Amino acid sequence: MLVAERHKKIVEIVNERKSVRVTELAKMFSVTDETIRRDLEKLERESKIVRSHGGAISLEQQGDGLDLPVHEREIMFVEEKKQIAAEAVKHIAENDKILLDASTTAWYVARNLPNIPLTVLTNSVKVILELSQKSNITVISIGGNVQNRSLSYVGPLAEKYLDNYHVNKAFLSCKGIHLERGISESNEQQARVKQKMLEIADVTYIMANHQKFGVQAFTHVASLATIDRLITNSKLPSEIVNGLKEVNIEVFEA
Repeated sequence: MLVAERHKKIVEIVNERKSVRVTELAKMFSVTDETIRRDLEKLERESKIVRSHGGAISLEQQGDGLDLPVHEREIMFVEEKKQIAAEAVKHIAENDKILLDASTTAWYVARNLPNIPLTVLTNSVKVILELSQKSNITVISIGGNVQNRSLSYVGPLAEKYLDNYHVNKAFLSCKGIHLERGISESNEQQARVKQKMLEIADVTYIMANHQKFGVQAFTHVASLATIDRLITNSKLPSEIVNGLKEVNIEVFEA
């Protein structure tokens, strides 16, 4: 079988099953696991599938707002997230009071932050652990119920806790961005926490790679009118950039 034909078949299988493991695909095509991993890397770069831990999921499944565990989200669109995070750090200055959500992109922001005087409010367990190593950064964790899949604090206590604070910049991600339907999340608890985060920030940044545009996930978070700035990667089509600018969102491409 030609490589191009195998790639086409892999996409068909992933879309049909919604998810499939590397080992299964290797047996189907009588090739090594490493060959399949290279195939999946190429197909992800071409935006045909999404890699997950040990396999792949369909873009349709991702677009439906699938709430993947954090260890699987960490290996999806890694380069895009790192580029977006690096750009986000450029917008953070000494003595800022910022908010980071529980997205993997926010975790990359935390990893990239220099050890300068900052106050960081977050609902992310991973962000807390990352920033605990940086002595000049004051980290404030909101309380609430721990959501195991995202390692984040959510629920009524988390929402109430946020009412006690005000930040000058919030850096959030989401599952979907739609020009007409706004930003959306995979579950209601995450959506409600992010609604509160939007309320307490002077300037809101949404960090999202190009795969999230045109997607409406399960739960509505807010309209695009609540967003001030957007950081994305350079693969975003010009018509979407123009649409965002029409609603006064400043767009930064990493």
